[in-house]
Amino acid sequence: MESNTSMLEFYILPFFVNSGNKLFIFNTVFFFVIYLIAIFINLTIITVICLDLHLHTPMYLFICNLSIIDICYTTIIVPQLLFILLSENNTISYIQCNIQIYFFFLADSAEITVLFIMAYDRYIAICHPLHYHYILNKKICILLTMVIWICGCLNSSLFICSILQMTFCSSFTIHQFFCDAKALINISCGGTKMFYIVMYTESFIFGVGPIMCNILSYINIMKVILCIKSKDGRRKAFSTCSSHLTVMVIYYGSASSVYMIPPSDRYEILEQILTVFYTSIVPMLNPLIYSLRNQEVNNSLQKLLT
Repeated sequence: MESNTSMLEFYILPFFVNSGNKLFIFNTVFFFVIYLIAIFINLTIITVICLDLHLHTPMYLFICNLSIIDICYTTIIVPQLLFILLSENNTISYIQCNIQIYFFFLADSAEITVLFIMAYDRYIAICHPLHYHYILNKKICILLTMVIWICGCLNSSLFICSILQMTFCSSFTIHQFFCDAKALINISCGGTKMFYIVMYTESFIFGVGPIMCNILSYINIMKVILCIKSKDGRRKAFSTCSSHLTVMVIYYGSASSVYMIPPSDRYEILEQILTVFYTSIVPMLNPLIYSLRNQEVNNSLQKLLT
């Protein structure tokens, strides 16, 4: 790098910043409302689970962790974006950019880990119900919770170490609405070899591995559900894992679509739209899917309100 990295500043340029005034106001209000809804719903889920002793089970512990991660997701990105929209100051320092990337990868890795653990939880609950509380006892649940956040910290640390090796020569404009590693790759002029090594390794560990394990878990779950003779029993068994399956499909589908888009000006707007859905809409949808489809959560919420 030709200049001192600590003095570098990036220019964040979302596709909607230089649009008309009406669209600008709409975008500001849209992200502000999405952020408030996501924070409110996830905090409600956390509060309900913490206050209702009947929900102090492994499944709801992992749902609580998922809500905390979703709060982190939106808080990492949306407040900074709102500051850019309201102040019209699109610059972000090199240190601030790396901090945002670090916590983004932390939340991303933690969400992948918690979704994988939740699939394992549903597998034990349906395929080995008599051993559920023995396998997922209190100590194991605490250990799994620690694993969720330790994996997130380690993974994000590796990514940051690889990003620090990048050099930037002329272009400092990030065509994204936050500091994204993929966007930095597009403007870097060297030092990306370590990043690609880390990315491909982590894609296998946190991508292919968990997806294959989740698919195998649900194949075994479906086999057990189909063997249940009672129609009502099959419905109850399927309802216990359908919410997690829905969240998992939405998350992996949106995340993979963002990173599978080739780096090109032709797909720039499409990539940002998908990123908005992946980083802002999905954290709001996750608790809605769990709360609307979960009668226990709805009952606990009604008791809390009355």
